[in-house]
Amino acid sequence: AFFWLLSLLAASLLWFVSVQLSGREDAALLLLGAAAAVLLQELCRFACFKMLKKADEGLAILSEDGQSPISLRQMAYVSGLSFGIISGLFSIANILADSAGPGTVGIHGDSPYYFITSAFLTMALVLLHTFWGIIFFDACERRRAGGLGLVVGSHLLTSGLTFLNPWYEASLGPIFILTLCTGLWAFGTAGGSLRNVLKCLSCKQKTEGQVMLYSALQVPTEE
Repeated sequence: AFFWLLSLLAASLLWFVSVQLSGREDAALLLLGAAAAVLLQELCRFACFKMLKKADEGLAILSEDGQSPISLRQMAYVSGLSFGIISGLFSIANILADSAGPGTVGIHGDSPYYFITSAFLTMALVLLHTFWGIIFFDACERRRAGGLGLVVGSHLLTSGLTFLNPWYEASLGPIFILTLCTGLWAFGTAGGSLRNVLKCLSCKQKTEGQVMLYSALQVPTEE
């Protein structure tokens, strides 16, 4: 979360300098600012990976068996979730503040679905950052430039789709499709497969059956 806040600070400073030098705040400058903010976030994600990688090596040296007690996949999940939560908080904070009033959404022709779509969009961003963290860390570990490029590209695409608002059908739909595809990609990156899911379900059903059989065979005792 701290690294994401650093990227936000850097993006804010860059936006301030750009506005002061150009003396305008048009749509083109806003698009460039959003793209720069995305690139700064991914740069800070890479810095977070390097720091956690160093910490992982240090933990491995200190442990008795020479292995780190925390896997890189666990670090990737926690890092991505932290990026998502802090990003979601900053995305929804101003919207929640506006919802307290004064005024009513839709009274001047605005969409009455503004708040509910903002909530769904924030949820998608939290999930996407979690998935991106898993994929990004794996790509850095395996030195796969293609994976890094796809993460940065999908992040830029998601940010660009938000500029279609308030045409929510054109922005929210593709973002949720992208979230689903990225989630499946992250699931496969983390070692998941359909076979493992079916095996997990079969083990769960077997365990539930054993519990039910044990309960049925129990004889009630009289005091």
